[in-house]
Amino acid sequence: MGFESLNISRSYKTNKNNIVKEFFLPVLECSVMYKRAVGFFSSTALIELSKGISGIVKNKGKIQFIVSPHLLESDIKAIQAGYDRRRIIQQSLLRELKEPENHSDEERLNWIANLIADGYLDIKIAFTSGFKKTGMYHEKIGIIYDSCGNRLAFTGSLNETPNAFYNNFESIDVYNSLIEEDKQRVIDKENDFDSLWNNHEPNINIMEFPKAVKEKILSYRKTTIDLSLDKIEADNEDEVLNFIYNQIKPGEPIIPKNVNLFDYQIQAIENWKNNQYIGIFDMATGTGKTFTGLGAITKLYQDKGKLAVIIVAPYQHLVEQWVEDILEFNLRPIIGYSASKQKDWKQRLKKDIFDFKIGALNILCFVTTNATFSSEYVQCQISKLGRNTLLLVDEAHNFGAYNLSKTLNPNIEYRLALSATLDRYGDEEGTQALYDYFGNKCIEYPLERAIQEGKLTPYYYYPKTVYLTDDEHDRYLELSKKISKQCHKNEHGEFEVTEIGKKLLIERARLVAGASNKVNLLKELMVKHKNDSQILVYCGATRNYNPNLDESETDEDGERQIVSVSKMLGLELGMKVTHFTSSESAKERELIKKQFANADPYQAIVAIKCLDEGVNIPSIRTAFILASSTNPKEYIQRRGRVLRKAPNKPFAVIYDFVTLPVPLNEVSTGSNDYLMDLSLVNKEINRMKEFGRISENPSDTDKLVKEIITTYGLNLINEGDLENV
Repeated sequence: MGFESLNISRSYKTNKNNIVKEFFLPVLECSVMYKRAVGFFSSTALIELSKGISGIVKNKGKIQFIVSPHLLESDIKAIQAGYDRRRIIQQSLLRELKEPENHSDEERLNWIANLIADGYLDIKIAFTSGFKKTGMYHEKIGIIYDSCGNRLAFTGSLNETPNAFYNNFESIDVYNSLIEEDKQRVIDKENDFDSLWNNHEPNINIMEFPKAVKEKILSYRKTTIDLSLDKIEADNEDEVLNFIYNQIKPGEPIIPKNVNLFDYQIQAIENWKNNQYIGIFDMATGTGKTFTGLGAITKLYQDKGKLAVIIVAPYQHLVEQWVEDILEFNLRPIIGYSASKQKDWKQRLKKDIFDFKIGALNILCFVTTNATFSSEYVQCQISKLGRNTLLLVDEAHNFGAYNLSKTLNPNIEYRLALSATLDRYGDEEGTQALYDYFGNKCIEYPLERAIQEGKLTPYYYYPKTVYLTDDEHDRYLELSKKISKQCHKNEHGEFEVTEIGKKLLIERARLVAGASNKVNLLKELMVKHKNDSQILVYCGATRNYNPNLDESETDEDGERQIVSVSKMLGLELGMKVTHFTSSESAKERELIKKQFANADPYQAIVAIKCLDEGVNIPSIRTAFILASSTNPKEYIQRRGRVLRKAPNKPFAVIYDFVTLPVPLNEVSTGSNDYLMDLSLVNKEINRMKEFGRISENPSDTDKLVKEIITTYGLNLINEGDLENV
């Protein structure tokens, strides 16, 4: 609710109006910022405005007061005689602080102390200066802001005292930015106040609220407030006061008591700080990237005292995972994406950015998806931020893509990229764009070290060979020939692929991922596991190849691999299985994860691509990887899904379906197809080497790799030539 919903008059007079009830209370109740310059100030006046002030606090707002000290004639003479002016002003303010006479007075001082301590109330002292004397600053103006950016300015004889509110004959004139003829006057008053607050006005001195006076007020602070106090009658007062008097204000990031960052995480944050809060956390999947990132946010806020945080994750379910941890770190995020439960997130984002810019908000947190982050609306809002802003991107390798890289605002001061695999496969330009924006690595914590130090589970790796059928191999060779015609060397001697060639590469990759013999092999291997639980079967986002279909129908018809696998496991082996794909809602996926961890009712999850990045299912013990990408980024992440620590999980087991063009006993190094087959063989070998080298049984991998290398004569080919195959 903003000022447009209120019936605001052009002027108020104490002989006709109850100014507190008719103006201050309703206006401040929906405000996010109150700037006030007055002649005299009494602490008890804040209690008279308690409902309005509570509204500002509830709205995460801020109050700025400029007041004048009550100087006695003796104080002025002492200053003119050359005595320390600041010390005399401090003494005059202390003199006005009367010891509480009763419980009511105690609670009033408690209220003020908490407003100051929690950052809602900031006071500065104003006094005039000249060559011969020092006088009292006596201008009276106020500016109040609502969450929609509307402003009210008022001026008149009214001081912030109960006497002025109720006993004196006082008046104020009000100017409303919603009224066209008032807009310029509102701007003028706003500029006057800001100039004064920043000590830019001639012959008027502004000094910070004296430390001794502040400490005296804070000595009256309690952790609770007496809600029976008659003067406090705000709606939902329990909620508001708990919000104020909690020792840690919700919204300010803190490291939870149950979270102890490891030494490597602490060092990463320190390195990031030393690099001016710009850098990359290159950490293996499952080693605590999220907590390290949130720890970095906490450190930055502690160092700067004001921070807008933008957190970006690839998918909606990853945003929700982030939200769980963000809340643990005491932040209260705006959650922005198309299906967000916060239906008003766009308005909230706009409001909080406005509040942050005017100083009414010291911490802002917005978490969103890649797609929503790159939208015109979000980019427009974020462009209003600059300094004191942190952009944290999870799975940051995605932002090397051309379209996403263009959304990385160079005006954002602080930057942090999280990724287990920042370098983009086959995309040097995109990789360099990431380093140009996010800077250097602040930590490299590889999977091998994580296993050695007990942060991830050791694993056994069993590569299992599967071969293309004759029809699949014929199609593979046909696609390879077409692809070769779409490749050429550029002026730098590097191979480039046309757009047609890229589409053909995708089709060939899907053919390999969906090789029909994989389902048969899975059945053979699964027989001894059909009574087990916590099993992951990772399928390709592909359909089984059908040689009888027209070429244009290949990707549209044929049974999906995930369906074939589910039928085999459920109908033929009698296992209890469920899908985990983008088709399931976030709520359904959370339920599946919970039931899967308890082995009831599901034994196995059959999944596709949505498990690639960030999804946490630590209870997975055994994984069958049917779809093995040639992209190291993807297969390294898939392995990481299986290695997260969990109770009663001393190790994990990974079955990797290694796809070869033909059985090894049918390989002919002299055939015309040999070189085209080598492309697939070489990539499969590279993945096996990566998986096998840090497994608990590397000899199993070494034996198979050696056999394949010998059969294909790869030991006779130069490594540089092999890379170009």
